[in-house]
Amino acid sequence: MKNKKIIIGSRGSKLALIYAERAKSELKKISSDFDIDIKKITTKGDIIQNVRLSDTGGKGLFCKLIEDDLINNKIDIAVHALKDLPTKETDGLATNCFLKRNDPRDILISKNNLDLKKLKKNSIVGTSSFRREFQLKKIRQDLNYKLIRGNVDTRIKKLKENQFDAIILSHAGVRSLKLDSNIAQIFSISEIIPSAGQGVIALQCRKQDERIIKILNKINHKETNYLVEAERNVLKVLEGDCETAIGIFAKIVDDKIILEAELFSLDGKQRFYVKSSKDLSLASELGKEVGEILKKKSKNSYKK
Repeated sequence: MKNKKIIIGSRGSKLALIYAERAKSELKKISSDFDIDIKKITTKGDIIQNVRLSDTGGKGLFCKLIEDDLINNKIDIAVHALKDLPTKETDGLATNCFLKRNDPRDILISKNNLDLKKLKKNSIVGTSSFRREFQLKKIRQDLNYKLIRGNVDTRIKKLKENQFDAIILSHAGVRSLKLDSNIAQIFSISEIIPSAGQGVIALQCRKQDERIIKILNKINHKETNYLVEAERNVLKVLEGDCETAIGIFAKIVDDKIILEAELFSLDGKQRFYVKSSKDLSLASELGKEVGEILKKKSKNSYKK
């Protein structure tokens, strides 16, 4: 039975555990004999919730302790929401398995179920993302955008306690938690381009763990893999972090991959947009090309 044992590491939030259970379910489809445990790991990102991630060490706060357990053989697979994972891979680890993408769009939850255009002037909108703030300002400059942190339940609670008039979240998370009834508005991709990898669950393992790599190859969703390659390569070229205000979204049409991205300057006043496509087999190259175009257009105005 030794080879049948698999330990999955996950953040302990309700949503993270739903994602871990989804990964477990996919693994069980390969073999019902697998003995799979889920280990809850509290990350620094779960503890520090009153400041922006960029001020406390970036996206890595959500995954470092999970990755440490992976490196130290305490778990076999780490489950991450891909958008929380830094683009630079940690030495000794590999992230080459992605489950089928959930809905990548952003949604609005508001008091009285109002959509963005119907919110009163100076209403307070909660977001932890510069990307979302700048994108929303294109639609409503007369609203106040304020930092909000915490898991989905915590943010909805803050809204109900009248700390905010509206909050913006990812559709995938809200839907997974079966909180769809709270949604006032679903933004189209043309209104708000999501962050790279939004809606994707990523599975990470040790680079030398051949047994787990073979298993993960069997559940890797190929189409999602192409989308991820294109989107994440834009970020890699830009050397983007959680402070980089950028929306990136790829889709597959026939045998082509279409990629669009919008990058904002640090102050949000300048917007740089690119849309391009290539054959599906060239998804990785497309991401690099779009990244280079944005880098040239922006003249590094998106960096400190």
